[in-house]
Amino acid sequence: MNISVGSELPPIAYTPSRVQLFRFSAVTWNSHRIHYDEAYARSEGHADVVVQSTLRGEQLLGVVRSWLGDRGEIRSFEWRNLLPAHPDQTVTCRGTVVALDGDLVRITLEARGPDGDVVTSGSAWASVVATGR
Repeated sequence: MNISVGSELPPIAYTPSRVQLFRFSAVTWNSHRIHYDEAYARSEGHADVVVQSTLRGEQLLGVVRSWLGDRGEIRSFEWRNLLPAHPDQTVTCRGTVVALDGDLVRITLEARGPDGDVVTSGSAWASVVATGR
């Protein structure tokens, strides 16, 4: 794996379904109705049910995990949701290497919604074995 500052991680597109949101709420014990009850979500001012914050973090993390494979491990991760995301709308997650420090790689991350707006941003540090730098 040849890594340098500016290296881009392959993007991954996700299109969460209403069923996925319901199931994710169930397995994470998240009973907030905005994630599975459309009428309730609208009563709270949302356009539709809302993709869970933690699912959005998992989507960003998936880009790093996919890129690393078994060549390293994630050391830290943070994310921030900037705009709501809704089911049946594709978000595309991508990352860029922004710093190298020994075997550590810093990656900035973003998820863009169907209109191109950044809906989630984040960053990660990963240790990488045999980078080939």
